[in-house]
Amino acid sequence: MPEVIISDYFYGDEAEMFQYFRIPKQLITDERFKGVSTDAKLLYGMLLDRMSLSVKNQWFDKDGRVYIYYTVEEICQDMTRGRDKAMKLLAELDTGKGIGLIERIRQGKPTKI
Repeated sequence: MPEVIISDYFYGDEAEMFQYFRIPKQLITDERFKGVSTDAKLLYGMLLDRMSLSVKNQWFDKDGRVYIYYTVEEICQDMTRGRDKAMKLLAELDTGKGIGLIERIRQGKPTKI
């Protein structure tokens, strides 16, 4: 796919050439998520984006919940962040240490989210 160049101005429907991550508005406006970092909110949008692939692959747990595989290495590469930062962001979203938006199930590699 040819690289799309981001310029100062867009003409016509040029903005439609980009791919976007959707972030639930509630993450920005709801007081409960005030303490969640912007990077963690972005990562959550990226995780949601991965869910469409999981649905296509019919990756559902026994309760019918969609799960994804997204390795720490992939997160580092996609967000251009180091491993420590990626782990911190996942922890921020996790049920165990963070706000409870994701649940990580360790089962060897990769971890199921």
